[in-house]
Parts: sequence; structure tokens; C-alpha cells
Amino acid sequence: MPQQPGTPRLLRQINDRAALELLISRGPLTRAELGELTGLSKVTSGQLLARLETRGLVTAAGERPGGRGPNAALYGVNPSSAYVAGLEVLPDSVTAAVADITGTVVAQVTVDPSEARDPVRIVHEAVQRACGTAGIELARLRCFVIGTRGVVDPLTGDMRYSVDLPAWHVGILAGLRTLLGESVIIENDVNLAALAERTYGAARGADDFVILWTGVGQGLGVMLGGRLHRGITGGAGEIGWLPVPGEPLPSAVTAPQTGSFQRLVGGEALRNLARVHGVAAGNVRDAGVAGLVRTAIDAGNEAFVEDLAGRLAVGVAAVSVVLDPGLVVLGGDVGRAGGAHLAGRVEEAVARVCPSRPTVVATAVKGNPVLMGAIVAALDRAREEVFSDTV
Repeated sequence: MPQQPGTPRLLRQINDRAALELLISRGPLTRAELGELTGLSKVTSGQLLARLETRGLVTAAGERPGGRGPNAALYGVNPSSAYVAGLEVLPDSVTAAVADITGTVVAQVTVDPSEARDPVRIVHEAVQRACGTAGIELARLRCFVIGTRGVVDPLTGDMRYSVDLPAWHVGILAGLRTLLGESVIIENDVNLAALAERTYGAARGADDFVILWTGVGQGLGVMLGGRLHRGITGGAGEIGWLPVPGEPLPSAVTAPQTGSFQRLVGGEALRNLARVHGVAAGNVRDAGVAGLVRTAIDAGNEAFVEDLAGRLAVGVAAVSVVLDPGLVVLGGDVGRAGGAHLAGRVEEAVARVCPSRPTVVATAVKGNPVLMGAIVAALDRAREEVFSDTV
């Protein structure tokens, strides 16, 4: 049978991609090690490395001492072959981070959004400052992923609405792409936290799990079959609206604080809970939810913890009987502050009211999970582009 045109090129592309992914995940490797892991001969792996080195994707990374023979050269992905940007947009701050293709963050800056009324301008300013700190040109960024509080249309990629960020509305994506290029992506912040949890945290490598984001506002990130589930309109995970027995139904869908589950576990509910159980956190009215939870746990106030766990268990149980994710990560201010102690109590409370018994754990992501998730998403896009264009 005659050889299909382009087949050798396709095989080289596949081998190159596999080699680059191994160099990212396993660290610097010798030619022999790369050949063993890919199943390629030493000659073929040597040719592959030479080709990638010529294209600036691979670089020498030292030597590995051998036995009786000479040291073997080590090769790694060239960190400066591409860069990405991840951003977290909040009402009172915009944080931008720049990472190289290996995932190493090389710069991070935070700017005040009040410096410019136009969100496109403030994002551009934040990215420019981050690039300046990193010492690279903005044109070298291959992808920008922006995490926001709001609902993103999965079909268009544009914002549908955001209560906390009224300036972020339909049409904002076009403005960002006009200024920064077509590689701009907007994503819901809790979805990005789920990506960070799967890459660096308590759900590392898990294909099915949810992250319950609890704090002033409530959210849910859903990972099914290794992919984020966003829903038809992008509204999957808006758990603050979950109807809860004993709590009134929302008075208006434009007022998120009136959602039933939000009323049960939101900031005002936790402050009231602290008063009932005598949590001494200074001025309870002004205390943040994370401070209330930490104070209660440090003081051994188990009555507060049990009450809070029971309330969170309502949301976890509702999700579990529908999705049965097996693993639930508690994130956000409350999940981080409560840690393993609160997670354990929630798991026990869920087991009492739910036929499926998910494992409940606290977030294990260090640093800013939304920003880290934005970088993960940007790297996935950039590597797909860079690593697939080697021949």
C-alpha cells in the first residue's frame, strides 16, 4: 500500500509533542531517558532533540553524572520559548501574573481598578506592568486568561453578566481582543479554582470532583470526566441560588444575596452564627468570614463548627445526589480557614443525610487559586499551539 502523504510529518509532530510534554512533566532528561520513555531509538530521540533545539523549544540543562563513561547531557524545555498571562479581576483589585511555558511565574502585579473606569484599559495596564516587571515584551504572550466573578457564555466566551463587576458585560471580550489579540479568554473564577485544585491541590489528577467555593458569595466548580462542566448558558455552579428548606426563596434573581443557600451560609449568616455561639472575633459585625471561622476553630468552639458544617452539608448533599462526584473540595475563604477540621465535620454531616458518601477535603492550593487556575488554562492553550507546530 502506498504511503499516505504527510504521514512522516504527522509522526514527527506526535513524537515532538510527546517529548515536550515529558520534558515538562518529568524535568530535564537525557537522550537515552527520553528514548526509553517515548519508545524511540537513541538515534531518533537524538534527531528529535536536535530539531527541537534548533526551533528554540529545547535547551541544554546541564549534565547527569554517569558510571564509567562520560556524563550524559540533560535537555529541558526552553522556558523563554513562550509566555502566558493569568489575571484575577475583583471589584477592588486586578492581579496579573506572567508565567513562562514551563509554568514558572516570572512576575506578578496588582493594580487598583479605580485608576481607569474602562476595564479593557485596566487589564491592559496590569498586563503591561507585569511584562515590564518580567522584562519581556507584551507581544511574546501567547495566551491571556482572565478570571472574573460572573457568568460567561460558553458559546461566545463573552460575559453574560456580573453583579460585582457591572462594567464587565456583553462586548467586553471584543474590546479585550482588539487590544490584546484573539488569544484572550474570560473564565468564571471558581472554574479556574477547580483547574488549580486539579493541577496543584487536593484534587490532583482527579477526573471527577467538585469544589464548593464558600465565603461572602458561594460558587461551585464542577469537573466531570476531566473537563469543566459549565452548563448550556454558563450558569452551572451558581449554588447560592440552591433552594433550601426553611430559607425563603429568592425575592429577585438580580439580588444574589437573596438566594436560599446564600442566606444559609453567606457572610451575614456566619456573623449571626458567631453571635449565637459566642465566637469572640472582635467586632463580629465587621469581621471577615475567614476570621470568624479561624477564631472559632482556634478557640475549640465545636458548637459553631458543627452548625456551620451542617449548613455546608446541605449544599454538598444536594450536589452529591445529583452528580455523585466522589470528591468535594472546600475552597474559598471559609474552606481555606476551616481546613481539614471543618472538612471532616462536613463529611460526617453529609453522611448522615446523603446516601452517597463523598470524601470532603479542604483546598490544598497554595497562593491565589483563581490566578493559578488562570495560568493553568493559559498554559494548556499555549502548549497546544506551540508544541503542535514543531515540524
